[in-house]
Amino acid sequence: MPAQGPTPGAPPGPDGYPAAFLGCAACRFPAAQTLDFRRQGAQRPEPVTNTNQPTTSGAGNGAGNGAGNGAGNDGGLFGGPTMSFGDHLEELRRRVFFAIGGVLPIFIIAFAFGRQLVDLLIDPAREQLRAGGQSAALLATGPFETFGTVVHIAVVVTVLIGAPWILYQLWLFIAPGLYAHEKRFVHLLVPFSALLTVVSVVFLYIVILPVVLQFFIAFSNQVGGAPAATVDVPEGIVFPSVPVLEGDPPAPEVGHEWINLDLNQRRVAVGVDDDGAAIVRGTELVSTPGIVQQYRISEYVRMFLNMALAFGIGFQMPVVVVMLGWLGIVRPAELTRYRKHVIAVCAVASAILTPADPLSMVLLAIPLYMLYELGVLILRVLPAERVARGIMNEDDDDHTDDHPDDHTKEPADAGDE
Repeated sequence: MPAQGPTPGAPPGPDGYPAAFLGCAACRFPAAQTLDFRRQGAQRPEPVTNTNQPTTSGAGNGAGNGAGNGAGNDGGLFGGPTMSFGDHLEELRRRVFFAIGGVLPIFIIAFAFGRQLVDLLIDPAREQLRAGGQSAALLATGPFETFGTVVHIAVVVTVLIGAPWILYQLWLFIAPGLYAHEKRFVHLLVPFSALLTVVSVVFLYIVILPVVLQFFIAFSNQVGGAPAATVDVPEGIVFPSVPVLEGDPPAPEVGHEWINLDLNQRRVAVGVDDDGAAIVRGTELVSTPGIVQQYRISEYVRMFLNMALAFGIGFQMPVVVVMLGWLGIVRPAELTRYRKHVIAVCAVASAILTPADPLSMVLLAIPLYMLYELGVLILRVLPAERVARGIMNEDDDDHTDDHPDDHTKEPADAGDE
């Protein structure tokens, strides 16, 4: 195998060129390796042809041999088969087409289950509103608001579920331009980042969202709500009796009235439909005479999605720490030396990503700092040199332990030969 470039994470060379490990999908050579070969006068390795691009004998090859960059049958600038700029655009067009075609069925299924997804998102709000003595019904102030909310949720769910397929198509486009050691970094970081994103959304839905809603609902109940005055009951007044139930009775008759504690409503049977089932109507019950809290469904869903995006970004802390370490920008010793500064940054980030209540800030600041320590631990266990030569094969390559920067000894994948 031809000589490889510098080890990812190594310090800059004598000329000050950065030792980047990300390759160039357009020219199929990593930037740092190109600079190393130019200044050392060594023979440059043959580029890798994109095996996913179909070979044509028409205008594509003519463009590559003619006005393009010398690719095609001529062997390119460095004596190996390369792809022209037009071939790259064609390959990119194919990958975009496959990505959209793959997620379209997901959107159709997500839209079909849109009502169930909306119920799942608004359940925490309805539960906390009932606990706070407020109406559990959410508002739609326009005829298209509910439909637009369902479409919005379906699009977000499609992107989340279809992200692996989209990333796979992106990987098929850029993978031919990467060497074996470069692919190992991607194989570790992408699944780890996806897992952290899922954990962030689950943490938001189960832990943070109920606490935030409970705090603000309780705060609003204490604003503008003066206690009701009490008066003496005149003689002869008889109060009607309304049964209080945990749910609706199985077969109410027309005119029956009751209070449903689960729905926090006073309900009455007003008729019978064609199938013989009771037609029930109800009115919401509130505990405070001041501010009545009823949320718009579109604003509530938008708030949840914005918080999910913020939490997803915040939970990428270990990925950022590991990438900075693998690039040689920071070292584990430096990261542990500035723990106090990191704690302050986590506190500020939690204040930005969450509402103003202190409890939710603490609930987010602690996981952020724990994720930071997780990134430092991963950086100690998996340094860049170990990942570059292969975690599972390092015991079989004892000679590479003595020369970690010698990539000429590195076994190549089938796609890099």
